Amino acid sequence: MKYAIAFATAAMLTACGIDGEPSAPDSAAKNTTGITITGRAEAGVSKKW
Repeated sequence: MKYAIAFATAAMLTACGIDGEPSAPDSAAKNTTGITITGRAEAGVSKKW
């Protein structure tokens, strides 16, 4: 079991950054989709006494 965990950890660490440094998408690509996402999200607990 220890070998499986060690192998899985090594495989995940090896895969990190395999294609190079991350790069931001082009700003022109953001505006050409025509999709707009808006909304509101809330999280928490509510109780009325």
